[in-house]
Amino acid sequence: MKLTVWTTTLVLAAGGTAAWAQSTAEGIAKYREMLQDGNPAELFEMKGEALWKEARGPKKVSLEACDLGRGPGVVKGAFVTLPRYFADTRRMQDLESRIVSCMETLQGFNAADIVKTPFGSGEMANVTALATWIAAESKGMRFDLPQAHAEERKFYELGKRAFFQRGGTHDFACATCHGADDKRIRLQDLPNLTKNPGDGIGFAAWPAYRVSNGQMWSMQLRLNDCFRQQRFPEPKFASDVTIALGVYMGVNAKGAESAVPTIKR
Repeated sequence: MKLTVWTTTLVLAAGGTAAWAQSTAEGIAKYREMLQDGNPAELFEMKGEALWKEARGPKKVSLEACDLGRGPGVVKGAFVTLPRYFADTRRMQDLESRIVSCMETLQGFNAADIVKTPFGSGEMANVTALATWIAAESKGMRFDLPQAHAEERKFYELGKRAFFQRGGTHDFACATCHGADDKRIRLQDLPNLTKNPGDGIGFAAWPAYRVSNGQMWSMQLRLNDCFRQQRFPEPKFASDVTIALGVYMGVNAKGAESAVPTIKR
């Protein structure tokens, strides 16, 4: 086995600050690239596809008639247009909340019971697997969230306000970490989500497999963890604030190429 040793050169920058010739971001990117070839997210993709086609629930039917915004049963390209307004539910919905709606209306599951289930357990684990497969079907496609409906525009503005709202014991906002260029935490670059951060970064990178805890994380879980780090109460699954934040980040990511499912530390 050939081992490659990465070396770094310490350079004295202006003001005596130590700078590294090879950035940490490049090192992390190479680490992810090595792991991507065996990304465990593929197992969740397989499970999600099987769940989509399987006759389940009290009604014993599949989800193949589920309308994700591009017509009943159309999966490819749906992920990069969500969240969006759905006339049948009269609500703004992201991918996960739309899946739950279809599980209730088509298969007969109780949506209230599903959303009370912890992430990674029971039917909520199935929602994550379904979201992973559906999102993967749009891999390489570019985000283009609709803003034609008044609710879609309203939720963008609500998401923007929530993104910059400071609070909690640490007086944090989403913008504290993701509101400017060239920020970093724990040796990891933080994308600026107030604009298009680039292909496969930020909103265009979730769902993702977290190596550190061996779990598949959806965008809803990612946002919940951000609220935890802000020391805010955990939001309810698919609450308006999480949908609004998804709209804000998704619209800002217009033109970015989806890379999901990705792999994270």
